[in-house]
Amino acid sequence: TIKHKRVEARNWLPEIEEKIERRRGSARIALDISPPFDRVIFMDKKKAHCTALEALRAEYPTRLIDVVRGDANEAIKAELAAKRWAGKRAVMFLDPYGMNVEWRTLEMIRATEAIDVWYLVSLAGLFRQASHDPKHLSPKKRAAITRMLGTEEWEDAWYHRDVTIDLLGQVDETHQRIADVAAMEEFVGKRLRSLFPKVLPPRRLRSDRKVPSFSLFLAISNPEPKAIGLATKIGNHILKAR
Repeated sequence: TIKHKRVEARNWLPEIEEKIERRRGSARIALDISPPFDRVIFMDKKKAHCTALEALRAEYPTRLIDVVRGDANEAIKAELAAKRWAGKRAVMFLDPYGMNVEWRTLEMIRATEAIDVWYLVSLAGLFRQASHDPKHLSPKKRAAITRMLGTEEWEDAWYHRDVTIDLLGQVDETHQRIADVAAMEEFVGKRLRSLFPKVLPPRRLRSDRKVPSFSLFLAISNPEPKAIGLATKIGNHILKAR
């Protein structure tokens, strides 16, 4: 639900009345896809969100729909470990709160060789956590970024140390972030490509103020050329849509 505020008339511009625009959420879109998925699993940590998902499930009484409340990292790992994935195909959409998807979760998804992952990466979250001044990079922030990317190499890639020695032999060290949003997006893509057989170029999503907020990646787990070809065709249809 999107609420548009009332805007008063100014000069030659007319008044715009307040209105409420209702759009289908990603959960309903997933359920309305035709042909339908054999099974749909929604995972969320917040009670209110799970209650809403359960109400949505009630609208589709003939469908196999599960609502799992809890940390999605743990819930996904449990779901993956409980099944034999040989001969199966699945699609997963990761829409995390900030940077909450752990690299270990992605490793387990990749190991199935059956699940194609739509991963909505928070560029704004990365940019915010990777402070311009590394003095503000707390251990908590470092750990969060490393947990998401599965490596500590991001710090060397995103920060520059400029060391000079003056005439008295004293060291003057300047340490600051040199990576912009594009560089961070590329680093995430590089990390995903190191894990999955195929990762499509992402689609960057911007806020209403045209600020880069997210990058939508498609990572393909199945290494078979036919599977990669089909998933690539479908993925490009979505990622390149205008």
